[in-house]
Amino acid sequence: MTSCSRAADFTASCITASFRKSKMPLCAGKRHRINDMKAEEIRMSTYRVELIRTVDDSYNIEIGFGLTGQLIADLQSGLAGGIKKFAVVTDSNVKPLYADKIYDRLVEAGYSADIISFEAGEKSKTRQTKEFIEDTMLAKGYRRDCCIIAVGGGVVTDVAGFAAGTYGRGIPFINYATTLLAAADASIGGKTAVDTPLATNLIGLFNQPRKVYIDIAAWKTLPPREIYSGMAETIKHACLADGDFFDYLEKNTERILDIDPEACEYIAKRNCEIKYRVVMKDERESGLREVLNLGHTVGRAIETVSGYRLLHGEAVAIGLVAQARLAKKRGYMSEDEAERVKNLIARAKLPTEIPDYIDRKELVQKLYTDKKVKDGCIRFVLEKGIGDVVCFGDNVYSTPVSEDEAAEIIGEM
Repeated sequence: MTSCSRAADFTASCITASFRKSKMPLCAGKRHRINDMKAEEIRMSTYRVELIRTVDDSYNIEIGFGLTGQLIADLQSGLAGGIKKFAVVTDSNVKPLYADKIYDRLVEAGYSADIISFEAGEKSKTRQTKEFIEDTMLAKGYRRDCCIIAVGGGVVTDVAGFAAGTYGRGIPFINYATTLLAAADASIGGKTAVDTPLATNLIGLFNQPRKVYIDIAAWKTLPPREIYSGMAETIKHACLADGDFFDYLEKNTERILDIDPEACEYIAKRNCEIKYRVVMKDERESGLREVLNLGHTVGRAIETVSGYRLLHGEAVAIGLVAQARLAKKRGYMSEDEAERVKNLIARAKLPTEIPDYIDRKELVQKLYTDKKVKDGCIRFVLEKGIGDVVCFGDNVYSTPVSEDEAAEIIGEM
């Protein structure tokens, strides 16, 4: 019997069986006609949808001081195409400092614009905030011929970029980063997401902006604690990719914290270069991009368990110390190297120990919500000396860590 004949008999028997199961009568004549049908008369179609294409998601990062005028000039030169309607998304802290000025400049230039502001802080990085942005845009008549300008730090760029990726099935957006943390991390790479009570950053998408503006002048308006917090991602980049950069941070920490223009411009550029090298090779985190999660296994967990009493950078700083302890224990770092990491974090006025109010058992269990978890196993990215990370196999940059081992490291802190 040919494969076509078997297919015909199987199809006929399935049709007959379905009638029997439904208790619907099937007359003998119809049954014979189905059984007697030739294979070529039972037609099955497969239609391939060809969507092979080359997508260029390249964009520029503008680093400087007071970049609002440059943003308007770029829009007038076609940065957002022919779009004339802009939603300026920001938070309650940044709105009076920068977003209002950008809104005014947009209106003066003849564009239609609205400001959409939500409460500042990591607690606002939620699906509810994304819905608020979307519902506000809908109520104000925004359709697909619009663009979002995200003005603020990492929470703003994450939520606004996520909203842009789904609103109207995708509209362009621009990031105008006003914090050191956003400059070092959130505004680059196209990762957008929201948090939930159960996990952080597991609901989102990769969505690249049209352009990123890093306005170093805005750093002077930040509270000192926000500057310290922003240093964590900068230290992380030095730890994972550049020993010379780590040396520079050791020698220039105080200049950076004092917002010395030359030092701040240097670290802004170096952060971009390091992250670009990673994202260029692995845009969608299939392997190498995991290295950017150095310090985040414990960091993200402790940030959530603290009820966001800890800023993101503060939590990541503790996570960096935790991974250095584990790397030392496994022989990837010397005691001196691990101590250098801890000392630099302390000099940047960041915490190096887990606060007493954090429940250790709850923290260990929270590690299981990390996005690197695979097959139910906690995984860590680990430093290799200063300026490198451990590669655990072909394009594998995180390693399983038992709950007992993780609990031991946390207990020591």
